[in-house]
Amino acid sequence: MAPTVVVTGLGIVSPIGIGTDVFWDNAIAGHSGITRLESFPDFPAERYRSRIAGQIRHVPPPDSRDAPLASRVDRYAQLGLVAAREALTDADLCLENEMPERVGVMVGAGMGGMVMGEREISELYDTHKPHRVSPGFIPAITLNSASGILATLFGAKGPNLTISTACSSSIHAIGQALQTIRAGKADVVIAVGADASITPLVFAGFCSLRTLSSKYNEEPTRASRPFDRGRDGFVMGEGAGVLILETLQHAKRRRARIYAELAGYASTSEAYHMVMPREDGTDIARTITLALHDARTGPADVDYVNAHATSTLIGDEAEIRGLRRVFRRRANTVLINATKSLIGHTLGAAGAIGAVTTLLAMKTNLIHPTPNYEDPDPECRLDGISSHPRQSRINVAIVNAFGFGSNNGVLVFKRPAAR
Repeated sequence: MAPTVVVTGLGIVSPIGIGTDVFWDNAIAGHSGITRLESFPDFPAERYRSRIAGQIRHVPPPDSRDAPLASRVDRYAQLGLVAAREALTDADLCLENEMPERVGVMVGAGMGGMVMGEREISELYDTHKPHRVSPGFIPAITLNSASGILATLFGAKGPNLTISTACSSSIHAIGQALQTIRAGKADVVIAVGADASITPLVFAGFCSLRTLSSKYNEEPTRASRPFDRGRDGFVMGEGAGVLILETLQHAKRRRARIYAELAGYASTSEAYHMVMPREDGTDIARTITLALHDARTGPADVDYVNAHATSTLIGDEAEIRGLRRVFRRRANTVLINATKSLIGHTLGAAGAIGAVTTLLAMKTNLIHPTPNYEDPDPECRLDGISSHPRQSRINVAIVNAFGFGSNNGVLVFKRPAAR
């Protein structure tokens, strides 16, 4: 029989706070981390259609143990490292006491080392001096640079994978961690989502796709408005979220505090379009149903949904249609919120940050508000969405993430049984 998998540690780096306590206080208060875009080096922000983003202003310096290696990797990996250190501390997990071969690392990243990549490419074309390209360029921009540095610093010799499925990347990384532990390949997995792609080229690309909000450039905190009639696109964000996953037996043996059981996971492809979901929500509903089946539970047991909810016209409508298909008459009783209304869309990190948010909601019995839900879109209106914080006991929760390339991922968490 497959072992039960539980979450024992959380870490987060976000535009509204670094560390779960600061993040959660700001989330419950509905504080926005979306601000005017800082100009890029030698490239003014005024040139862009969208000029707002969820930016992390002050990232703490790496731990003295990490500094030599951390300086060699891209910003996204540095964010993941800060969050991972926090999660290990939160879990009170001393990896020196673990069998290295039984500790894994799973990372979800949508874009990878874009900060360093763009900088080096620009310098090469400006100078025409290929010998000046940094020798650390290649290992830093590979998508597995974060998982590699984490494994090296933590001595984790178990399964080490990087998943890149755009905005659903870290949901799938957490799901792969679940499956790895269930298969008996590891006792502990550090599951990470990280992205830091607010760069001149990436930002320009999303602007060209016309997926970013541009209507609220003068009112940044009003720009990310999932499910609201006035939404006009998503807001770019950056950040990292980390979960420490263990077998229940392993957690009990070391008397760890348990946030929840990671009970279910599903991954599907809509095989439909590279950037748009199927508008009727059928494949979203199918993914949620599969995840609930994997968790050995059903729609009637779900109390809360951390929605993908990017604030795009088609995406938000498709997700709500999918939820209505799953919950039917209960659709108006399930509590739903959108973390991206606070921090923007952190791309590959979004699923992990949504998972951290969900676990904090289960711990505190509080659901953070969805700011800017002022004039509900009739196609998205559900009674469970609110611009105010709410209090409710959550026994079963789901986290949604849907990515470019028709990638869908859903996690199911259950409140742990009393011990």
